[in-house]
Amino acid sequence: MRVKVLSRNPDDYVRETKLDLQRVPRNYDPALHPFEVPREYTRALNATKLERVFAKPFLSSLDGHRDGVNCMAKHPKSLSTVLSGACDGEVKIWNLTKRQCIRTIQAHEGFVRGMCARFCGTSFFTVGDDKTVKQWKMESPEYGEEEEPIHTILGKTVYTGIDHHWKEAVFATCGHQVDIWDEQRTSPMCSLTWGFDSISSVKFNPIETYLLGSCASDRNIVLYDMRKSTPLKKVILNMRTNTLCWNPMEAFIFTAANEDYNLYTFDMRFLESPVMVHMDHVSAVLDVDYSPTGKEFVSASFDKSVRIFPVDKGHSREVYHTKRMQHVITVKWTSDNKYILCGSDEMNIRLWKANASEKLGVLAPREKAAMNYNQKLKEKFQYHPKIRRIAQHRHLPKSIYCQVKEQRIMREARRRKELNRRKHSKPGSMPFVSERKKHIVAVVK
Repeated sequence: MRVKVLSRNPDDYVRETKLDLQRVPRNYDPALHPFEVPREYTRALNATKLERVFAKPFLSSLDGHRDGVNCMAKHPKSLSTVLSGACDGEVKIWNLTKRQCIRTIQAHEGFVRGMCARFCGTSFFTVGDDKTVKQWKMESPEYGEEEEPIHTILGKTVYTGIDHHWKEAVFATCGHQVDIWDEQRTSPMCSLTWGFDSISSVKFNPIETYLLGSCASDRNIVLYDMRKSTPLKKVILNMRTNTLCWNPMEAFIFTAANEDYNLYTFDMRFLESPVMVHMDHVSAVLDVDYSPTGKEFVSASFDKSVRIFPVDKGHSREVYHTKRMQHVITVKWTSDNKYILCGSDEMNIRLWKANASEKLGVLAPREKAAMNYNQKLKEKFQYHPKIRRIAQHRHLPKSIYCQVKEQRIMREARRRKELNRRKHSKPGSMPFVSERKKHIVAVVK
């Protein structure tokens, strides 16, 4: 008689100490796993649910300003340093690792309209309602030394924005016109103007550093070439553009934040229609800033929310809001691609995670492997209805939720009206206009 006996080696399943992880016997032969896809689907569903459970993006609030935060600037060399300017003329320098203010300067009388850091990080510039441009040292003054600017330039009109060249000792201001300044001179090297209206924002291109873009209150976005000292071309939209931001990875691409609740991503070579229209906000978009990777950007709006948009998608992947946050005026994406800073009306700067459910701190190799595996599972099943619904669901404040519903009804009514007009008009008399071209009035070269 033959007897089969189960023989087990304790080394395969017994832990050496109680601190060791339990060993799980696994057979990776695909022939022995007929339910592989249903199993993976369940794991993907659980991973998606857990992602929403752990989505806690808000990190901290930097308070200390005595008036609304009007503008912010990043330090080009230090990740933990950020500068902010308020409506009472006060400028603060913050240390993000300690979450505290390290220096306060009474820079201007009235609003601080704009600020930017020099490309080497040794100094920064501010402009205000008192018609001055001031350059300040980044380091605190020595003991007993007065807090005074290095240079002060007194202008004829109020300056509404400033930006520094990415490689040279040159900066640009805007107001009644765009002025290009040399740091060593008290009068502009050249003044650029096209039309007669106030210009709200000016930005240097980070790649093609001689190119500038500006937004004027007569609904224009104007592009300039510093070498020619002339404007290149302009695009006129239906409503006013508040600011623009260049893509740090693609020289020709920029995104404009508009009063009509939308953001428009343009290719500067083909301004006839935007590359993408990003529509999710329910009030005027006041600021926009790109991530260092150039794949996403963050926008701040009057509707008291901050949204993150992928460059190639028309809708946001994330919306951030708190009960106390008022109209968000300025927003910045940190240079390490991990955090977002926003400044709002109620005197606070808030720090958010760029990826809402990301775990901060040092990860063990097993944790990294599990996260990568879950990420791949979510990508594999992302179009399944149940998983997509969970992944895309976001809680919205009641005010925004109601406005979104109202705008959906208005859009549907406009579409129905257009269809009825086309139905009762002569064939061909009402051409179809794409959503991208609807908002462009003209392109002038």
